[in-house]
Amino acid sequence: MLIIGIDPGISGSICFFDNGRIIKVIEMPTMTDGKKNKKQVNGAQIYHEILDGIKNYDKKDIKIVIEQVSAMPGQGVTSMFNFGQSFGILKGICSAMQLSMYFVRPAKWKKYFNLINSEKDASRTRAIEIFPYFSSQLSKKKDSNKADAILIASFFYETYKLPE
Repeated sequence: MLIIGIDPGISGSICFFDNGRIIKVIEMPTMTDGKKNKKQVNGAQIYHEILDGIKNYDKKDIKIVIEQVSAMPGQGVTSMFNFGQSFGILKGICSAMQLSMYFVRPAKWKKYFNLINSEKDASRTRAIEIFPYFSSQLSKKKDSNKADAILIASFFYETYKLPE
């Protein structure tokens, strides 16, 4: 079973996870738009990355797991709108590709990995502990978004049960 764990948002990541092993992790494809060159997710590139990642799999064996995000106190209206737009683009792409989607709240996967009330960087440390063979690709502080995508996929892999 191929699980694609997604930490949505402009600085998010996408993890391709096959039977408990990380295949690859990419930073969220982005592009600039408008007069102010604002960054936004690049839907076309996301589509091609997912298409490339699933080419050797039957659609019934692919699960997309997206972190279920919502507005947080203190975030600006514009940033939340952009975040929601990114989430919607991801849902639209996966729907159009007819891939099974699941959503997991941050509190649920973070609790599973004992990351509640921890620093943002704690997910990177946890991912390195669980997947030491991938540590070289999680060496920078900014790689915590990759770690989030890895842990989202891993959480689903470890807790998902096929219906009998």
